[in-house]
Amino acid sequence: MRVLAIGSDRSIAIARSESARRHAAYGSRFGDLRIIVFSLESQRLATYALSVETHVYPTSSSWRGLYGWGAFWIALKLPKPDVVTVQDPFETGLIGWIIARVRGAAFHVQVHTDMFAPAFRRLSLANRCRVFLARFIVHRADRIRVVSKRIKDGIEKKYAPRAPITVLPIYTDVARLKDARAGALSGRFARYRWKFLVVARLEPEKDVTLALESFAEAAPQDACLIVVGDGRERHALEARATQLGVANRVFFEGTQDAAAYYAIADLVLVPSRFEGYGRVIVEALAAGKPVLATDVGVAGESGAIVSSRENFSDALRGWIDNGPREGTLAGYPYGSFDQYADAYATDIVASRAKHLA
Repeated sequence: MRVLAIGSDRSIAIARSESARRHAAYGSRFGDLRIIVFSLESQRLATYALSVETHVYPTSSSWRGLYGWGAFWIALKLPKPDVVTVQDPFETGLIGWIIARVRGAAFHVQVHTDMFAPAFRRLSLANRCRVFLARFIVHRADRIRVVSKRIKDGIEKKYAPRAPITVLPIYTDVARLKDARAGALSGRFARYRWKFLVVARLEPEKDVTLALESFAEAAPQDACLIVVGDGRERHALEARATQLGVANRVFFEGTQDAAAYYAIADLVLVPSRFEGYGRVIVEALAAGKPVLATDVGVAGESGAIVSSRENFSDALRGWIDNGPREGTLAGYPYGSFDQYADAYATDIVASRAKHLA
């Protein structure tokens, strides 16, 4: 079966990245997987083969507004696909639907974002437009894959699509996280009794400011806050830590493999405004660490301690006084990567059967 995937995950175009390895595995199940990636010319990504069955095609656009145009022309030059699958029901969804219509292919839509969260709409005018566009896209899908029951319930309630909806959470290497070791980090942070951890892109929707302010308000002097990740808000967050008087106990680590940081953490904080899934929640619990999270993604069903935004600092204080010292991951559906990849491929293949019915 020929599958054409359209998305914006540029790490696919980086050899040996986790995303590249996953998509190579998908390609082996389809037999022919072509991936068009929204990218800018300045990013210098090249067309290349991930494997015999899997090929990547960056749009290399001169401007973000031309992503769809570039994807359309690349798609016309490729062999006719049996299925077009898109990363979201927004920009990639719109161009994917057009390509599926022109090429006579089944249309498979994936949804990774909780677009029904009020904070998603408030974040930007573009997001408010995306919510309306999503209604148009999901009503034209042959099949819909979502990453959490929260998103499935939202789509069914708000849009009532005719297409089947499958809940397929994102794969997490649970065994690797269980076996992770802290290494040199143990000595580096040994002077702190309590080590709180945030793993996130430093972007507005992740609201690391909430974790920072809660830490300043509730954490004792022998505690530290470790922030793993990078993004546009890093400088503002560093400045806020200084304003709050905790800069000497807050460590901005940049982009790192989080596994070793989970190993040393006493509690992982997830202060996000919205999450479609919440991979950090799953990773931390898989590593045996308790998680304090806002009510986003799979927090409630996976075993995290859930708090409102207004009470986050009180919840942190309560955990310090008498909270669980270990975390247990609940409801994770996959025993292996192969089980996940088989389920992923099966769902996309099923959209072809629905299209032909």
